[in-house]
Amino acid sequence: MKHLYEYAVIRVVPRVEREEFFNVGIILYCKALRFLQVKWEVDPNKFKGFCKGMDWQDLQDYLQTFERIAEGEGPIGQFPLAERFRWLTATRSTVVQTSKIHPGLTCDPAAKIQHLMQELVLP
Repeated sequence: MKHLYEYAVIRVVPRVEREEFFNVGIILYCKALRFLQVKWEVDPNKFKGFCKGMDWQDLQDYLQTFERIAEGEGPIGQFPLAERFRWLTATRSTVVQTSKIHPGLTCDPAAKIQHLMQELVLP
């Protein structure tokens, strides 16, 4: 049986005023299966070439915080899954942003997030 899921792409926007970005991860939420997960991967060479002046460790810390919230850690991690997903995908004007939310149907959200990583993030 397929279930509705929602996802957003995590993007790095090194210079917000230029609106240039590259995709680094996926946030996927499936209410019916009580699934919320963040996956990310950043090629350090791509980061260095695209994000001059940005700190590599700061970016990793930010993305790890997204993961921890999805896993239920910290004050925001105590929110219900739907609220955590909405918080993670809220519009931001920082160097880490998310795309608009996109829907789909799946019977396996863990496989779907991996597929989306392959399709939208990984080279």
